[in-house]
Amino acid sequence: MKKRKDPAAVALGRKGGKKGGPARAAKLTAEERSESARKAVQARWKKAKEKDLSS
Repeated sequence: MKKRKDPAAVALGRKGGKKGGPARAAKLTAEERSESARKAVQARWKKAKEKDLSS
């Protein structure tokens, strides 16, 4: 049986998430955003490579 989420709680969490990303992006310099994106890509590729090796 799947547990239902409280719609009010979901809306509140989504509202905060939608605010946070753009606010953080506005605060960072172009160089900092680029570095953050580079780290994210490396983390995704690392995870994909580990998955391939374990298969």
